Amino acid sequence: MSLIRVSTTLNSLRQSSLRLSTVISRWKSTEAAESIEIPNRIHRSPTAILEALASTVGRDPTAPHYKYHDDPYMVPNSNMTKRTYAMAQESGRKAAKWIKENNRELFMHSEAEPPIAAFAPEMVFTEESEVSEQTLKDLIQQCEITDAVFVYNLMKTKGIEIDDALKQSLLELVCFYNNSEPISEEFIEERWFKQGAANRDRLSKSWKDGDLAEQLFNELPKTAQSYSALIRGMCKYYQVERAYALFHESIEKQIELDTKTFNSLLLVSSFIKESGEMRWEFCVDLLRQMKERQLRPDIGTLNAALKTISTIGHHKLCRTGAIKVLSEFKAIGIEPSLGSYCYVLNIFCREKGPTSHVLVDILNEIQGKEFQIQDIRDTSFFVTAMEICRNHLHDKNLAKKLNELLHTGKNYDLIGDSYKESVYYRHYFGLLCRTEELETFMETYNHLVPNIYIPEPGIMEEILKAVEVNGALELIPRLWTDMTVFEHVNRESLVLQVLKIMQENKPMLNLEKHQGLNEQFAKIADNIYHKIADQDPIKVQKLSFSGQMLGDIISLLVRGAENQKAIDVFKFAEDHQHSIPGTPNESVLLELVDACIEEKSPSVAISCLQYSVENNMNGLQLADKIKKGFTLNENHLAKVNHLVNEK
Repeated sequence: MSLIRVSTTLNSLRQSSLRLSTVISRWKSTEAAESIEIPNRIHRSPTAILEALASTVGRDPTAPHYKYHDDPYMVPNSNMTKRTYAMAQESGRKAAKWIKENNRELFMHSEAEPPIAAFAPEMVFTEESEVSEQTLKDLIQQCEITDAVFVYNLMKTKGIEIDDALKQSLLELVCFYNNSEPISEEFIEERWFKQGAANRDRLSKSWKDGDLAEQLFNELPKTAQSYSALIRGMCKYYQVERAYALFHESIEKQIELDTKTFNSLLLVSSFIKESGEMRWEFCVDLLRQMKERQLRPDIGTLNAALKTISTIGHHKLCRTGAIKVLSEFKAIGIEPSLGSYCYVLNIFCREKGPTSHVLVDILNEIQGKEFQIQDIRDTSFFVTAMEICRNHLHDKNLAKKLNELLHTGKNYDLIGDSYKESVYYRHYFGLLCRTEELETFMETYNHLVPNIYIPEPGIMEEILKAVEVNGALELIPRLWTDMTVFEHVNRESLVLQVLKIMQENKPMLNLEKHQGLNEQFAKIADNIYHKIADQDPIKVQKLSFSGQMLGDIISLLVRGAENQKAIDVFKFAEDHQHSIPGTPNESVLLELVDACIEEKSPSVAISCLQYSVENNMNGLQLADKIKKGFTLNENHLAKVNHLVNEK
């Protein structure tokens, strides 16, 4: 029995060993097949996590921009207040910076490790400051132009030797900014609101002749770098004649300029050559010289050439040149940027030229793509394309396709500045208002207004016309509220149009969906009356009453059962009839007499009759209504008969 047990035990151990070896061999093979590979480190920006979280949420168009206080009483609802609030916040930053710079002793400590340079006061340089080449180099890298120029002059005064390479860096900085301090990168709002107004299409000479840039150029050896820096600076600030002369001088000295210098000359070709044919020849000649010098063109070259072509008045030459340039650059592997397409639109879709559908081809090519800015003109593509959708092609579907591209990825960063954004939506709303069904358009209106876009008075007038055509009277109270918030109620054309719509659609107010509008219209009319009557007398631009306007207000007040207010408005019209042009219609006076009958005010009714007689109206119908509606005493009856007989 013991031998049998031992044999059984050995067999079980042998089987267990086999199972274990099988498991181990399988584990080893699995481990070999599924080896762990550690991926390479992916560099992330400091805000990568925030950007990832933001991408899951997206922009809420019904909420105000994050830069405004999240308080319904503090959210700006007009273009002027938006700018004012944003610039006020910017002023707070400037005030904080001023305090930091003027109370330096309070900010000399450093609690952060490593130190945060933005929290420390800026270095102040005086005549006694110890400076060196490293000091100047640091200031140039930080783009501190004023301090860099001061330190440079101080080093020259103290006889400190300055390396030519450092002088070249200073020359490039001074040429780029024309020796003027730019708006700090910290002041985002100022750049957003100021770029569109101050720097839009600046085409006048602003180069500072004989300034530090030219002094540095004269001190430096005449190299390709020094010529390139000065020529590009002069072209940027439209000192075109001297830039072109320096270009010829460099050619005579066989100095090889770079691609960006040729690009800068191409950009100002319209100032160098007068006629379109001469500009085209100049453009071709510069491109030929680049080829001879084996300079590879870039996207700047393409856009500069297209800009030159866009200034040519000859339509056929313009189109032919653009097609040639685009095909040549595509052959060498340079793809157009949004700025390139913007120039193409300017070339093919001219105001008085034939209709072109080139925008359709462009959007088919770039739909769904995400772009990064490569040229300053890239920020003009969306506004130019939307203007063409509205005024050139009148195509709402194309406009929606363009709007979809704008909201693809981070393409909204290329909308430009506040001015371009406003113009873009102005064209978008203007097109949709004329081509969309009103109900569909109002969905877009509710989606974008007022946090993304505030309609200008011209667009609001288009919306009111659409409301009038479609008989959508129920929208008037909402639109009037928006007009009040947007500060449009001082526009006489808009006020008159609102009154006209409310006054002339009386039959439609009997429909079930318009029930209750008479009372709301009366409130609007009363609001209009008091806004005009209570205006500041010293206000330069103010609304003025007309007889037609007062008549519409009276009629609307009567329909809204505001009889006493209607009587008050009539008394105002009666007292100022010699200074108010025009008179209310006789139909309005008839409605007012009906209100007087309800209020049992025969004296006011007789005043209506007298007013009509004095203004050469036929008062017989009024007199008949007064006699039937009132039980007149002898004095009132005699006065009525006297007025009618006198008439």
